[in-house]
Amino acid sequence: MTFDRKIKIAPSILAADFANFGAECAAIEAQGADWVHVDVMDGHFVPNITFGPATCAAIRPHIKGVMDVHLMIAPVDPYIDAFAAVGADVITAHIEAGPHIHRTLQAIRAAGARAGVAVNPGTPASAVEPLLDMIDLVCVMTVNPGFGGQKFIDMTDKIRALRRMIGDRPIHIEIDGGVDPDTAPLVARAGADVLVAGSAVFKGGSVSNPAPYGDNIRAIRAAAEGVYA
Repeated sequence: MTFDRKIKIAPSILAADFANFGAECAAIEAQGADWVHVDVMDGHFVPNITFGPATCAAIRPHIKGVMDVHLMIAPVDPYIDAFAAVGADVITAHIEAGPHIHRTLQAIRAAGARAGVAVNPGTPASAVEPLLDMIDLVCVMTVNPGFGGQKFIDMTDKIRALRRMIGDRPIHIEIDGGVDPDTAPLVARAGADVLVAGSAVFKGGSVSNPAPYGDNIRAIRAAAEGVYA
């Protein structure tokens, strides 16, 4: 991975066809996706159960670019090595998932992955400030995590605060939740550069008809790039 602040679209496979994950990952990349976002949920930290390391291992050969693994689980530390071993490029843990976020971030980097920290809507930007020299990405949740397809919660003030804190550090600001062509300009204007989108990317398409994926990705990117500075 190389760092830049260009807008990156990271479709969440939570909205993909579960029976065709490999083909879906290949299809969204062919249609212009920059990263592939994998939402890992445990039914404990969040009220849903999704994927584990075995799923990441199965889809990794089908992903040419960045596999962005978002751990919505608690505890986190016992599973870091497993996700790193199957090829996660970025591993993001929630600041709310445990008492020792510094140790978690150290473990992610020690495992060879880029380290991300996610913050729920109720967690202030100030919670991230002591971590800025330990992270490669901060994921701002614009929904309460656990399910796809939720309504966007406006976190632009938090995004702007994080952008000021980050300064010239090589840290991505990722947005997860309710991103579409209407909300993408709001978060891009505030300083975000990685946009996770699930239903807004996958709607209307399929492995056998992937063209709508490309149309959706281009619409989100164009909306964001129209205001991003």
